[in-house]
Amino acid sequence: MSLNRLDKLIALNCNVSRKEARELVKSGQVKVNGKTVLRSEELIDTSLDRVEINGHDFISKDHIYIMMNKPAGVITATKDEHKQTVMDLIPGALTRRSLFPCGRLDRNTTGLLIITDDGEFCHRIVSPNHHVYKTYIARLTRPLDEKSIKQLESGVTLTDGSECLPAKVKNLSDDYTYKAQIKIREGKYHQVKRMFLAVGNHVDALERIAIGSLKLDGALAPGECREMTDEELGLLFEDDG
Repeated sequence: MSLNRLDKLIALNCNVSRKEARELVKSGQVKVNGKTVLRSEELIDTSLDRVEINGHDFISKDHIYIMMNKPAGVITATKDEHKQTVMDLIPGALTRRSLFPCGRLDRNTTGLLIITDDGEFCHRIVSPNHHVYKTYIARLTRPLDEKSIKQLESGVTLTDGSECLPAKVKNLSDDYTYKAQIKIREGKYHQVKRMFLAVGNHVDALERIAIGSLKLDGALAPGECREMTDEELGLLFEDDG
């Protein structure tokens, strides 16, 4: 059971300030389980109670979890005065004041990005101590040889001297393109690109296709997002090998 103040839940779920939420309650526009409530401090069980504002139901939640197919050219940040951010792509129905990207993707890196307002949840994903692997497909300038694969899987040292944890690597090259799948559980700055650079290669394009066992929804076009299911949240913390 999760209990929260009514004004806090309205502010979170309706993207208004706490002051505006209290005004909605005070003016009699809010009902809980069919009864008008005038106390902003009323405690709400988000798993049981039904909240209405001006006759319209809304689902009150402590946190929200969004899957996005991040497009190229958009930065992973909450705001920027000059560049478009991933937050600018979130539709109004999913917007909350406290949302933030869980981890980072480089501006020209595409694919699976989680956006949430749950800091503890995000820490479980991004911290290497929790062993949550992120899977990428890298298009390379050169073929990936066995020596390079062994280096990456042993824990490569970057050009600045910092060491990476062992990765999981598959060569996906064919007669036309040089590609590789790489799985890492860290999030150093430009890490995947720098890892391939350390073994004498160059990443021409990079896409994140999975976190844990959760794969990017193929129905999401670049720039689109949707709320995640409980089942998908569980997949984030499973390893697909």
